[in-house]
Amino acid sequence: MAQTPNSARPTAPAPAMQVKADLRQLMRGILFPASNIIFAAQSENPADVPPAKDPSMATNPLASTYGKWEAVENSSLAIAEAANLLMLPGRKCSNGRPVPLQNADWAKFVQGLRDAGMTTYKAAQSKNQDKIVDAADVLTTACANCHEKYRDKPNLADRCK
Repeated sequence: MAQTPNSARPTAPAPAMQVKADLRQLMRGILFPASNIIFAAQSENPADVPPAKDPSMATNPLASTYGKWEAVENSSLAIAEAANLLMLPGRKCSNGRPVPLQNADWAKFVQGLRDAGMTTYKAAQSKNQDKIVDAADVLTTACANCHEKYRDKPNLADRCK
């Protein structure tokens, strides 16, 4: 009896999701650098950025191997994908409190961030700097909505409430 390709190999179970970074580390490691690339594209047209002498060693992401508008597109997608990481159970805020997954506004803010990532992605695909300026404003608003409620507190212990 012939085996079909799917029956020849058993499928491995998906690996369990693991939380390694706290919220501040996730923000500083993914969201902050990615958003800065989008914000840089507001004032410097990525199409006009010359490649670095050695693009693989570029410190300016717009001048790197995957630079120009591609860097803006990739950063936009990183923001949209990182929004998923904000919803993983077990993540802690930098003060040790659990990320407020149970709060309805948290899910709303995360969806706003995901949507902003896709808005900036579509703007980057157009390679139109005016569109990226408008899209960056959507991103700024999405970030500010969450920061005003959960981050902008004078006392670190009051964050993520």
